[in-house]
Amino acid sequence: MVLLRRVIGDALRARRQGQHRTLREVSTAANVSLGYLSEIERGQKEASSELLAAICDALGARLSELLGEVSSTLSLAENMEGVLVPVETAESARPMATDGKVSVAVRQDSPLKATLRATRNKSQRDVVYAA
Repeated sequence: MVLLRRVIGDALRARRQGQHRTLREVSTAANVSLGYLSEIERGQKEASSELLAAICDALGARLSELLGEVSSTLSLAENMEGVLVPVETAESARPMATDGKVSVAVRQDSPLKATLRATRNKSQRDVVYAA
């Protein structure tokens, strides 16, 4: 299963790295501890809406943009047959799904672990979500 906090964290990290900014720069601008921001980006902590808004502001993005991006990725993953349910083979690969803006592929690593790869077509960068 794909965890929302991991998808959000990866989307934040992708935006930060796309701007060539460090965790320290963004954590200072958002008034968030560096360690906590790191945990959010790694999907280990769930950020409140206020904290997400502060991080987005520090990144020069709207919260609605970030959540829209996350929603697109999750929507594509949910529409792929069997993505969010266990499968029998450990190395099965799911075909890609796309809506023209985002392409998603899933690899089932084990019955309880899947890797979701989303590629944003406008920048051709890969973001990997593991569940």
